[in-house]
This record gives sequence, structure tokens and C-alpha cells, in this order.
Amino acid sequence: MKNARIATLTALAAVAAFTLTSCAGGSAANDGGGEAEAAAVTDVSIVVPADPGGGWDQTGRAVSQVLTEEDIVSSAPVTNVGGAGGTVGLAQLANEKDPNTLMVMGLVMVGAVETNASAVRIEDTTPIARLTDEPLVVVVPADSKYDTLEDLVEDVVDNGQSVTITGGSAGGADHILAGLMLEEAGLDGAEIAEKLNYTPNSGGGEAVPLLIGGKVAAGISGVGEFAQHIESGDLRALAVSSEEPVSQLPDVPTITEEGYDVVLTNWRGVIAPGGISDGEKDELVRVITELHDSEAWTEQLETKGWTDAFLVGAEFDEFLTGDIEEVTATLKNIGLVQ
Repeated sequence: MKNARIATLTALAAVAAFTLTSCAGGSAANDGGGEAEAAAVTDVSIVVPADPGGGWDQTGRAVSQVLTEEDIVSSAPVTNVGGAGGTVGLAQLANEKDPNTLMVMGLVMVGAVETNASAVRIEDTTPIARLTDEPLVVVVPADSKYDTLEDLVEDVVDNGQSVTITGGSAGGADHILAGLMLEEAGLDGAEIAEKLNYTPNSGGGEAVPLLIGGKVAAGISGVGEFAQHIESGDLRALAVSSEEPVSQLPDVPTITEEGYDVVLTNWRGVIAPGGISDGEKDELVRVITELHDSEAWTEQLETKGWTDAFLVGAEFDEFLTGDIEEVTATLKNIGLVQ
């Protein structure tokens, strides 16, 4: 039953009783409601609410590259605004006056809003699209004493705070996955909060030197953020969080195969400032739909090992509302928020 609950973190598409914003559909159509048609978007600004090097940064720069190389827009500069699981950038988006601003976000931000008790919430923005889905991978330094995932999890159960796990932001997908594995090992929320020593970073890229330097026992992040370090031999992969093994790491077992009934993948997408008109939203949806439909974007997905998880319009609004509800409940269940 719990596995079904966990899976909904990335599979909800129609569970909401209300939507985050008024939906204008998935194409750049005239809304026909008396509102003036929005001007065609020729330039966009892309905000990455994290420091360079992590999954959000990779996503934002891939979007910028495809948008400009395919002449979908004339320019798409990327700005990094790191901090607090994306909530620093989210607060900046709340004050953004340019409607043609896209902020990269995803499951990590959903969790960070709750763990940071952010005054500005995702519900205050305009959802544009879900783009990708990516499994997480649990890694250890090359010379680690842990040969299996069970070795690591049981050491945390037995020795608690002496075992440090690192990853992305507090309350994000990496942190949630660590808590879910401990829940599967038999700990309740209070015990997880007591035993789990989690060191957060702005992204998986910042976790790499901690792991290679032997300063932490293990790390969790997106496959794309750790893959090259696994291939180089600097890190060893213990398990991936998807239902099936992944193509980049075909010999690495799933967490379920290792005995813990947990499946969790990390989705990423884009949002715009709250309060923009239906026509302005439609234009941004058109731009991102053209990006998604391009061969160049397909190549980016293949190169980075991202799964196409495209959703726009009412479907994305509803997915996002449901994901917020589900993540909040999960964080409470595993003791990461009260």
C-alpha cells in the first residue's frame, strides 16, 4: 500500500479538486473571453533557483540552448538564484514583473516549500509545464565499507547520527528518499527524525566533493548528476530509485530489488510569475510545447538520461496540486516536517 502512495509523487495527473490557476489550455489560442490577445513571445528569461552544476541548472541551460538554437525565441538568458531548496528564487519570482520569465522547479521545490515554511508558495505562481522525470541513485565513496544498500541502511538504523548522508535540499527528493528507506527498514517518523543525519546542498553537484573526499558516508541525487563520477570509479552506486534498472547504470539494482519497497523519481518543470493573463500563459505554453516537440530536445533527453514527462495546461495544474498534497503528507509521515 505504501509503494502505491509513494508512486503517486510522480504519477498524479487528475486528483485535484481545484487548480492552482485558471487554465487556458495547452496551446497559444485566443482565449475568446474579451481579453486582448497576448503579444507573441520572442524572448524569455530563465531563472534557475539553485547554484550551477545541479539538475535544475542542467535543465535550465538545456531549455535555453534548445529555445535559441531552434529559433523558438531570440534569447533565453539563464540566471542562478540559489538557496533554501529553490525557495529564495521562488520569493524572487513572486516580485517578477516580466511575464515572460520561466523558473525551473520540481519535486525538490515542492518539499522545500514545506520544510522551509516558505511564505511564498508554488500555488502563488503560474504552472506552465512538467518536462522531465529522473530516477535517483544512492552512492558511496569508492572505498566505502558498504557493499550493499542494506549495509548502509542498517548502519543508519544501528548507529544513527554517526552515519552522514548528503544530497540536495532539505525536504527535497533526495531527503525524502532517505526517509522512505528508513521507514521501510522499520523506523517510525520520530525515529527517522532522530537517526537520519542528512547534510543538504543546493544540488547534487555540491555533494560530489563531500563524497569523494570521504566527508560523508553516502549520497543521493539524480542519476545524471552522479553518473560520470560512477563511471570514473570515484563513486559506487548501490541502488536506483526507479521501478526498473536505468540505461546509464544497467548493472545497478533498484531499491526494491535490494529489499526496500520504495519507488521515487524526481520530476522537473517550469513555472511563471503569478497573476499573468491567460493569453500570456498560453504564449509560454506554446513556446515550451515547441521546445518539447523539437528533435533538439529529444536529443537532450537522450544525452542526459531524462524521461519525457511532458504535461501542460489543466493536466499539469492538477498534477502539481496533487503532488503538493502528496509530498506534504509524505514529509509528515517520515518525520521531516511536523
